[in-house]
Amino acid sequence: MQQTVYKVIGVVLVLYSLIFGLLTSIPDLPIIEESIRNLFYHVSMWFAMVAMMAGSFAYSIAFLRKENLYTDRRTAALTETGMLFAFLGLFTGMIWARFTWGAWWTNDPKLNGSAITILIYLAYFILRNGIEDERKKARISAVYNIFAFVMMIVFIGILPRMTDSLHPGNGGNPGFNSYDLDNRLRLIFYPAVIGWILIGTWIASLRYRIKNLSIT
Repeated sequence: MQQTVYKVIGVVLVLYSLIFGLLTSIPDLPIIEESIRNLFYHVSMWFAMVAMMAGSFAYSIAFLRKENLYTDRRTAALTETGMLFAFLGLFTGMIWARFTWGAWWTNDPKLNGSAITILIYLAYFILRNGIEDERKKARISAVYNIFAFVMMIVFIGILPRMTDSLHPGNGGNPGFNSYDLDNRLRLIFYPAVIGWILIGTWIASLRYRIKNLSIT
C-alpha cells in the first residue's frame, strides 16, 4: 500500500506541473519571458537526477561496508535512472538555451560541466559491462560511483559558481529569487521537483526488480 501511495502522488504532481505549468499566468520577466515555464520541467529534471545520483552514492558506500550484491543492483538502478533524467535535463536545457540565448549550445561552464558529468557516468556503465566477476564488478563500480558523484558536484555545483555563467545564480548572475520567482511559480515548481523525484524512485525500483529477475 505504501509503495502505491508514493507512485500515485508522483504521477499526480507531475501531471499537475505539466498542465498548470502551461496554463498558469507568469510574471513579466525580461529576457526569459514565457520560456520561464521550462523551469518546471528542465530544472526539476536536474533535481531528480541529483537525487537519483545521491541515492546511488549512498548505496555505493553501503555496498563497500557490507558487499551485498543486492545493494550493488540498487546502485546501478538508481544510476541508470539518474542518467535518464540527465539526458532529459540536457535536452530541455538546450531548448531553453535556443529561445533565450539564441543557440542550442553555448560555451557555458554549467552546460559544459553537465556534458562532462554525463560522460563520467557513461564510463561507469562501460566499466560495469567490462567486468564479468560480479563481486569485482560491484566493488570497482562502487568506488567509481563515489568518484563520479563528487565530480558531478564539482562540475555542476561548484565550478560554475566560480566563473562567469549565463545560468541564473552563477557567475554573478542573479538567481531565480531575484527574477521574481513568485508564489505562482513556486506552487508549480516545488511539486514538479517532488513529483519527478518520486517518479524517478519508481523507475529505479522497476529497474532493480528487473536486475534481480535477470540474475535468478
